[in-house]
Amino acid sequence: MNITPLVWGITIAVTIAFFVFEYFAHVRKPHAPTIGESARWSVFYIVLALLFGVGIGIVSGWTYGGEYYAGYLTEKALSIDNLFVFLIVMTGFAVPKIYQQKVLMIGIVIALIMRGAFIAVGAALIENFSWIFYIFGALLLFLAYRQAFSHGESDPANGKFMTFVRRVLPVSDEYNGDRLFVKKDGRRFVTPMLLVIVAIGFVDLIFAVDSIPAIYGLTNEAYIVFTANAFALMGLRQLYFLIGGLLERLIYLAQGLAVILAFIGVKLVFHALHVNELPFINGGEPVLWIPEIPIWLSLLFIAATVTVATIASLAKTRSDRLRRPVEVKQDIEDARDPRP
Repeated sequence: MNITPLVWGITIAVTIAFFVFEYFAHVRKPHAPTIGESARWSVFYIVLALLFGVGIGIVSGWTYGGEYYAGYLTEKALSIDNLFVFLIVMTGFAVPKIYQQKVLMIGIVIALIMRGAFIAVGAALIENFSWIFYIFGALLLFLAYRQAFSHGESDPANGKFMTFVRRVLPVSDEYNGDRLFVKKDGRRFVTPMLLVIVAIGFVDLIFAVDSIPAIYGLTNEAYIVFTANAFALMGLRQLYFLIGGLLERLIYLAQGLAVILAFIGVKLVFHALHVNELPFINGGEPVLWIPEIPIWLSLLFIAATVTVATIASLAKTRSDRLRRPVEVKQDIEDARDPRP
């Protein structure tokens, strides 16, 4: 792709404009969005993202279009996984629902900034050091293992990082609207709202480490990486309120994402072998007998994995919900049974 500085400038300006619009139209006045409002804007942003992919395919070719869609689908799945952690943070800090929009908005903007920085660094590394694909591949395989076996085991609101923040900053016990600072008895305190934002920013940093190597395993084009991330984050605030109850039912999403990260990790290692320059591997020559995984296969695999994880999650939670009344009834009957 030949992306001029003008196109980059327009893309970044439009992205900023969308978030500014979001703030003034929806977030500035604290309120809990309705299901209808959340649904309309979620659909709008998803359709916009899909149409952008069509534009890439028409202008630059459907190879790049396929890379965009694979990247967008992967980043959207990872962003939904972000929502699980956001939900834990909101619950841990007992954030009032009318202020959750503001926290989410700030968190999403922080995520985009951090991912933008990682995208720039990743593009520079790939341009100058082909062996970085080995590191990215190994990192994704490690992250896949962590995603599969460590998901949900920690509470970001009460982890070591937040304990350190509380020790350093004087924190008030109560929220004061959506203010970040408050004065009491002549002393300035930070409110729990600021702690929430710090926790969200820390979570965003961790997820940026997951997401950027993953999408660079699907495309080397920094423009596709940025736009796929931007569109994946747009509408995430509305999606949080739309599928808030559904999030707890996607019990196998972590395992599905682990499979996707492992697949992309293997893809990156295969690509690294194809462009190998390390002297201690095959004498510094490319390993051409290793197959390259085409983008159409990556797209199908990612879509199928997300679909299977979602269907399996909903089927399992539905089965558990139907079984629960039967178990409760059996417990009542056992309690009434006079026999020893």
